[in-house]
Amino acid sequence: MWCGVITLFPDMIHQMSAVGVTGRAIEMGIMQVVVWDLRKYTDNKHQNVDDKSYGGGPGMVLQVAPLRAAIQAAKEAAPQKPRVIYLSPAGRLLNQATIRQMVTDATPVILVAGRYEGIDQRIVDQDIDEEISIGDYILSGGELGACVFIDAMTRLLPGVLGDEQSSEEDAFSAKQPWCLDYPHYTRPKEVDGQKVPDILLSGNHEEIARWRRKQALGLTWKNRPDLLENITLDEENKALLTEYILEEV
Repeated sequence: MWCGVITLFPDMIHQMSAVGVTGRAIEMGIMQVVVWDLRKYTDNKHQNVDDKSYGGGPGMVLQVAPLRAAIQAAKEAAPQKPRVIYLSPAGRLLNQATIRQMVTDATPVILVAGRYEGIDQRIVDQDIDEEISIGDYILSGGELGACVFIDAMTRLLPGVLGDEQSSEEDAFSAKQPWCLDYPHYTRPKEVDGQKVPDILLSGNHEEIARWRRKQALGLTWKNRPDLLENITLDEENKALLTEYILEEV
C-alpha cells in the first residue's frame, strides 16, 4: 500500500510512521508512506503558503500554487494513478468500510492535510477527488486525520498484525461491521475485588465465544444503539441480545 501526505508539518507524519503497527509495516515493505513538505513548493523567499481570505474574516487560507505543485509532485511519484483525498470537516465521515475498500482496491492514496481556515476552494474543485472527515469536530490541521487514516489502513494489510484474527475480531470488522468489540481481561484474576468473569477461565471455548458475542451485542445496544437501527438480527443474535438486556435490568 502506498500513501503520500502533503503537509506543513512533516515531522508529525514521520514520527507516527516510525512506531507501532505502521512502523512495522514500513520495515516489512508492506506499507510505504511518503511525505511532501508544502513549504518546499513555494517560490516565496519567506516560504509563505497562505494568505488572507477574500471577503474578509479571520484566519488564513492555503494558496493554490504551492498546493497544486505539491499534489502534482506526489502524483508523479505514485506507483500508479492515485486517489487525492482532502481531510476536511466538510467531507463524508470516515468509517471502517471505506478503509477496507481502499485497502482492497490497493489504489495509492494522497492525503492533503489542510491548516488554518482550510485550502483555496479551487484546489478542492479541480485537484481533489474526495473530501473525508474523521469526525464532527474541528482540529488545528489535517495531520492527525492523516495519521488516523494511515493507521487504520495499515492494520488491514495482510502480514502486519501478529495475529491475523485481531483485525477480524475488531469492532466494525468485516464479519460484523455493525457491532462493537467484547470486553477483554488479562492477569491478575482479581483487582480491587473485581474478578475476571468465570466463563473466561472455564476453558470451554464454545461458551466463551457465546459470552463474547453476547457482550459485544450488549455493549453495542448500550453504547452505540445507532449501529443496530438498520440491522435485522438473526434469531441467535436476537436471543443473545435479549438475554443481555434481561441480565442488565
